[in-house]
Amino acid sequence: MSPIEPTLEELTSQHQSLVLERFDYAVAWAIGAYIRDAATRQSLPIAIEVSHGNAPVFLALMPGATPDNIDWVRRKRAVAVRFHKSSLYMRIEAQHKNWDFSKRWRIPEADYVASGGSIPIVVRSAGVIGAATVSGLTDVADHALVADALRAVQADGRP
Repeated sequence: MSPIEPTLEELTSQHQSLVLERFDYAVAWAIGAYIRDAATRQSLPIAIEVSHGNAPVFLALMPGATPDNIDWVRRKRAVAVRFHKSSLYMRIEAQHKNWDFSKRWRIPEADYVASGGSIPIVVRSAGVIGAATVSGLTDVADHALVADALRAVQADGRP
């Protein structure tokens, strides 16, 4: 069962609540491992990436996923890092405003996609420093997996 599509207001509130106190490669690994563990338990055919800027720190392709999912991850991450908003937020905003996303922002579709699954990683003292991204399910379900992982790592207080 796929999660219900959130509103822009709900996504804004979520974004404001998912601020980390710190980020290093151990935290990146904890975020990625959380998602990978969930994918393993549920047999989810997804690609997972946690990046520092545009550089992958954690990257996994789960059974059933394809190399195409890695390309979707790259394009979703590009949106989250560029706009400092989740790729789902950008997709829903474009739909609500009846924009063609690529034309509106004059960006190539080969490099950017407004499809849920990438959430910017925000550190309280530094701002956006990367993104956590999933591809392989519906874009709302991809987004929900990433949000769950960020909440879990945030609540744990350590990697």
